[in-house]
Amino acid sequence: MAEDCIFCKIAAGEIPSTKVYEDDLVCAFEDLNPMMPVHVLIVPKEHHANIGDNIPDALMGHLFNSVKKVAELKGIAESGYRVIVNTGDDACQTVHHVHVHVLGGAKMNDGSPAL
Repeated sequence: MAEDCIFCKIAAGEIPSTKVYEDDLVCAFEDLNPMMPVHVLIVPKEHHANIGDNIPDALMGHLFNSVKKVAELKGIAESGYRVIVNTGDDACQTVHHVHVHVLGGAKMNDGSPAL
């Protein structure tokens, strides 16, 4: 656990959150500033700054396998959802603890940049 990391504190239960899913390795909770009707963050309980931070393969696999569980729990598995991982400042990663965004619950645009 990183001492000043808000996601470490949420995963440890030190900061309240609306948890969606939790097991020994990950914690999933509602985003405080949702971009869609469903916006859940999944974080590993072990601190890693970003997706390039030598995350063990087993933990990385577990993190991404948790996406399906969260989508099912939130009722968006059938209708579809978007999975986003921001890595680094240029990608607008605001909390430097690797986390997966699971977004859904409404029709999205295709994400293409404006031409």
